[in-house]
Amino acid sequence: MAFTQQLVRVPSVFDPARGLNEAPAAELVAAAMRSFGWSPQFDLVAPGRPNVVAVIDGEGPGPTLMFEGHTDVVTEGNADLWTVDPFGGQIRDGRIWGRGAADMKAGLAAMLFAVDALQRSGPFPGRIVLGALVDEEAMMAGAKDFVARGRADGIDAVICCEPEGGEICHVAKGALRLRLDLHGVMAHGAMPFQGRNPNRAVGHIIVAFADLEQRLQALHGEHPYLGHVWITPTVLRSGEPAQMNVMPADASAWIDVRTTPSVDHQALVNEVHAVATAVAADHGITVRLTVIDDRPSVATDESHRLVRAVWDAHAAVASTPPRLGGVPGATDGTVLTSLTGMASVVYGPGGKWIAHQADEFVEIDDIVQHAKVYVGAARRFLTSETAKE
Repeated sequence: MAFTQQLVRVPSVFDPARGLNEAPAAELVAAAMRSFGWSPQFDLVAPGRPNVVAVIDGEGPGPTLMFEGHTDVVTEGNADLWTVDPFGGQIRDGRIWGRGAADMKAGLAAMLFAVDALQRSGPFPGRIVLGALVDEEAMMAGAKDFVARGRADGIDAVICCEPEGGEICHVAKGALRLRLDLHGVMAHGAMPFQGRNPNRAVGHIIVAFADLEQRLQALHGEHPYLGHVWITPTVLRSGEPAQMNVMPADASAWIDVRTTPSVDHQALVNEVHAVATAVAADHGITVRLTVIDDRPSVATDESHRLVRAVWDAHAAVASTPPRLGGVPGATDGTVLTSLTGMASVVYGPGGKWIAHQADEFVEIDDIVQHAKVYVGAARRFLTSETAKE
């Protein structure tokens, strides 16, 4: 597990103010690929932010399977909340501790060593594509760049090695990132009647969105793997000047919407805009809506050969029975599937809910188990007769 430790010890947070990015983690991944006899290629998505891609050809024609992971991690936050060094990669109680241990340095390590083991275990048809991509924790620029360059061409299916607590996640929630910009009239705080307060309108809009959320939940019900639709205000900002005795002319609200497959994103955007516009108009405020990002919910059929391959491999290796699940957020798999139509499954070492928390960890046995499942799933997918369907 030394390689996973090495990865965790690289603070691959994207934080230009601290001079941090994914480049050192990408170099470490590329060095491992070279040690296995592969020829990694770098695609510079942005300064200091390279995707690393390797293609391993099998013997003879066959399908193409991708293993995907991301090299970036979220910030460690307040280090005082950790009982271990966030980037120490400490081993204790059979676990590797640190930021990114589960999300998802363990998955990266497992997929690399699994494909090496697959190659050493005998010939296989088709080919394997390995992608260590950047920016998954933000706008998924790495996955989008991977597709834009044509790297995804010819790939039939992808296993995203994110931590899912043993679940084979064949469905993932969609995400809409929306921004509302409200414009009123500035006034003295002692004489608010002389202006029009956008902050007051934001408060009423948030209440109206809670009502809209309830209506959507009633309409679409609870998805068996993804749960409910959620509309969550995440960032509220008042315009300049930020002064106690001044009512500003402008305000903004950022909204994080999580959807299930039955939700039409464009229709929902229109409804959000209509609700916000109507409420703002009651206060004499105008509003502009911007779609920052639009990631549709994606699903791979339970009977798809990729899902069956992972299911059967898990059943053959793991101590627990296989079970299906859903991704509560979005992953690079969301982008890859929505932009190309390739089948995707999210399945990787680590707890489903441990990501982004202090004292993040991954069980060492879990890394080993998932690597073994990856080997079995790849061989099943590439060699089964159903792969020709």
